Amino acid sequence: MFKKILVANRGEIALRVIRACKELGVRTVAVYAEPDVDSMHVQLADDAICIGPAASNQSYLKTDRIMAAAEIANVDAIHPGYGFLSENPRFAEICESCKVKFIGPSAEVIAMMGDKNQARATAKKFGIPITPGSDGVVKNEEEAIRVADEIGYPIMIKASAGGGGRGMRPVLSPASLMSSFHAARAEAEACFGVPDVYFERLIENPHHIEVQVVADRHGNVIELGERDCSIQRRNQKIIEETPSPMLSEGLRQRMAEASVTLTRQIGYENCGTIEYLVDDDENFYFMEMNTRIQVEHPITEEVRGCDLIKEQIRIAAGEKLSEHVLNSKPRGHVIECRINAEDPYNKFIPSPGKINLYYAPGGRGVRVDTHVYSGYEVPPYYDSMIAKLIVTGATREIAIARMRRALGEFLISGIKTTIPLQSSIMQAADFIEGTYNIRWLEQFLANQPDPPHLGQNPQLEGS
Repeated sequence: MFKKILVANRGEIALRVIRACKELGVRTVAVYAEPDVDSMHVQLADDAICIGPAASNQSYLKTDRIMAAAEIANVDAIHPGYGFLSENPRFAEICESCKVKFIGPSAEVIAMMGDKNQARATAKKFGIPITPGSDGVVKNEEEAIRVADEIGYPIMIKASAGGGGRGMRPVLSPASLMSSFHAARAEAEACFGVPDVYFERLIENPHHIEVQVVADRHGNVIELGERDCSIQRRNQKIIEETPSPMLSEGLRQRMAEASVTLTRQIGYENCGTIEYLVDDDENFYFMEMNTRIQVEHPITEEVRGCDLIKEQIRIAAGEKLSEHVLNSKPRGHVIECRINAEDPYNKFIPSPGKINLYYAPGGRGVRVDTHVYSGYEVPPYYDSMIAKLIVTGATREIAIARMRRALGEFLISGIKTTIPLQSSIMQAADFIEGTYNIRWLEQFLANQPDPPHLGQNPQLEGS
């Protein structure tokens, strides 16, 4: 086992990793940008090193500063969390060259699956269903017109190096093809430094289902079930649940087998997630593989009774998967709400600022992953997610009722949050019946012109 791990991230995921390390008896080193000096992950780590100013490209994305901190602290390994450098193959290579273990898959696998076009080709090679699409990168306007005509409208333009919904544009007809093509390329270059895009047939009104996989270097490759991530806005997930309310057992089994096959064939090691689009006829299509831990990993942990961060660390240290993980079975139903510092009733504009009062819900089956507290100043420089509320119930109905209750207890004053919106979703008939898809939330928002009544707790009016 490692003696000391540097956590190359911030916020709740950095704190999540630090807590797992403490339970494993591993010392931790936090790195932080100047605005995060008072963040909880900095306070709870054994050591902390400032790596630069607020801008991510001068701190959390600055490889040389992170590696300098690793050398100063004399760490054995680096955990990248999610986002930032977590799927950067060059960073994984640098870690390896510096004899510091990167807690994740190999640089080669990250590069293979990080290029979305290459990932599609790899999935196809091993018999995983993919949507009809371009044979590689679409390079110019002439090729764009030809490929779009061959695939047939509607199509989706995607950045090859994409992620997080960036560099994606739906095209419903030839009239918007050129503007969308150039907009996607420009966004891809701005976000990822590479303008390459490819085309896929757009599956209309699909469900977004992902499968958690875990593999060690001793030949153990398993899947830990699916997560339904279809409640999303502009490709950004807002609510996730497991198991999915729309999957039949036959479809669930087919997706699980496909996921294990792909994971094994590419020589994957550590935790990863394979994402699919699923239509109403139970056809599923490979979308991408995230070669890191996911934001929504806690719902898998709760339904399987395991700790995925600890498994990541153990696997990176050369250990076998834990027996209780290898033999785990799903139990109950789990839902997660991402609590963002945004105003959902004013175009989701960010709402940074000081949290005057923070009170988290509790009780049976309630978990809150967060790094904020009363008096914490939410900085304007980073992702707006400030907490994850996870509830577990014996059935989906119990989990929904518990989430309603927990959201009603959650008090965050001083800034706007997405709590009121999530409370209203928990009351929506389509959500309760499990009949939603990735287009549902946009339609729901269009029919919600005014903030909903927040019930019995008037303090939440400031949330």
